[in-house]
Amino acid sequence: MRTLTPSAVHALPRRTSLGLLALALPLLLTGRPVLAGSAPALATVTAGAVAGGASAGFDGVVEAVRQTVVAAQVAGAVVQLDVKAGDRVAAGQVLLRLDARAAEQTAAAGDAQVLAARAAQDLARQDLERQRQLARDAFISAAALERAEAQFKATQAQVNAQLAQAGAARTQSGLSVVRAPFAGVVAEVPVALGDMALPGRPLLTLYDPGAMRVTAALPQSVAGALQAGALPRIELPGLSAASATPQPVRAQLLPVVDAATHTVQLRADLPAGLPGVVPGLYARVWLPVPATTGAPATLAVPRSAVVRRAELTALYVLDPAGVPALRQVRLGRSQGDRVEVLAGLAAGERVATDPQAAARALPATR
Repeated sequence: MRTLTPSAVHALPRRTSLGLLALALPLLLTGRPVLAGSAPALATVTAGAVAGGASAGFDGVVEAVRQTVVAAQVAGAVVQLDVKAGDRVAAGQVLLRLDARAAEQTAAAGDAQVLAARAAQDLARQDLERQRQLARDAFISAAALERAEAQFKATQAQVNAQLAQAGAARTQSGLSVVRAPFAGVVAEVPVALGDMALPGRPLLTLYDPGAMRVTAALPQSVAGALQAGALPRIELPGLSAASATPQPVRAQLLPVVDAATHTVQLRADLPAGLPGVVPGLYARVWLPVPATTGAPATLAVPRSAVVRRAELTALYVLDPAGVPALRQVRLGRSQGDRVEVLAGLAAGERVATDPQAAARALPATR
């Protein structure tokens, strides 16, 4: 039987600590849980290709079918501004007024000239009647009667000319009042009270929210492969679920090709009454395209696995040891309860289907 010396007794705890450290080192290197209990198993799914035919997405923009820039037709300072951006207006509603004092004075001068021309016409008519009476009594020659008739016709033409000029002056005066050409929403008002408006200067932009569409530029190869009457799939990121994937009511390919970009414009009319849809909104247009050899397959995961935090879109992806990690991804279109993953995920990787359970499991794996 071995007898322990005092030095050996003091050295025993140190050897025991070194042995325990040697046993714990492999566990620390493998990254496995070091707690007494193991982490709960997470429900996962393996990232796989999207079922169905291949499709391609193209960037688009929402625009109004009826949108107009109301410009000034006469010169004048803005003296009244009744609308601002975002206001709804009715057809014919007064939007703003320009200083019309000069135009009104010109219209008044035109009315006065009309009165003067009519007075001259009345005088010529009376003179013509006297000349005709004298001609019947043979007191004047036929040439004198003809001169009186010509003078009366000249004054009559002068009255018509003055009437036309007065009407044009009144029209110019009426152009100082700017009215809405149709019912819609004011998108932009680039002028303020006191600004000088010149003919052709934009005063405001108006659009009809009841008729919206999505436009996208398609490559010639894609546009040529589309079937007649086929409707694209529209995606409006950032909107509510009720408006994010509207079904277009009609699609049209313009019959011209852009000479600079060699693209064809696609227009897809949206249904009326979609909340949150305004001109300039980013859109994504998905179209079926022929499968190409060697093209990477598009992956898909359940929509319940997606984590959205402010502007972050991510998935909890498990490493080979089963440890979840939050990874940012870029999503594509949705098909039922699955959504495409365009970037940030590789085929065969495991994704946690319950983000909350994966988040709770993170402390148990540290």
